[in-house]
Amino acid sequence: MMTVLRREEKYLLTLREALQCAARFEKVLAPDNFSKHGSYNIRSLYFDTVDDQDFHDKLTEQNCRQKIRLRIYSPEDSRVKLELKQKQNIYQKKRSLLITRADALALIDGRYSVLLNYEDPFAGEMFVRLTEGCYRPRTIIEYSRRAFMAKENNIRLTFDSCIRALEGNYGLFSGTLPFYPVLPGDQVIFEVKYNQFLLGYIMDVIRCVDRRGVSASKYCLGRSLSYPFLS
Repeated sequence: MMTVLRREEKYLLTLREALQCAARFEKVLAPDNFSKHGSYNIRSLYFDTVDDQDFHDKLTEQNCRQKIRLRIYSPEDSRVKLELKQKQNIYQKKRSLLITRADALALIDGRYSVLLNYEDPFAGEMFVRLTEGCYRPRTIIEYSRRAFMAKENNIRLTFDSCIRALEGNYGLFSGTLPFYPVLPGDQVIFEVKYNQFLLGYIMDVIRCVDRRGVSASKYCLGRSLSYPFLS
């Protein structure tokens, strides 16, 4: 299991602003391991309870809330991240476990007992959460990401574009999914992720853009088909 605890700030930028900001970051920060050759795709399948408790907790901005998802970077991936992301006041705690492709398919089918085959205690915890909460697949979200990082203070800066979603089809590994866009094509979600404080030279770069705060998560944006009042 891998655990990350950090603060996250989210902003909406135009594509032009994002490109200008990324050009500045290139001069002072290194790309993350996936961004060494440019942007890369991320695809996540989100789960929720039968009454969409996690979705409504986000809408009402509860101090303590969570999201459960399966994450891949290519439909050909043989390993999948099972992730639990928990909001704890100003901090985000994310725990993840690598599982097999076959076990990911089992989770999508509701066969959560496959998690009991893993020795990691987090797998057992997720079995209980998924079972007791009657979790079911809800939405697939896919987007393109370009990311930068600074080793000091575990800082990550991400630009997510071409954000698209799909409900009612849970083919996480399909190469042809009929996604629909959840934001205009010229809008980018910029996220600043850090521990406790930001370094001065990074703050200087961030100040150069006209930042507009965004509270809706990609998961909530992706539910716009079922909940059109979000669009």
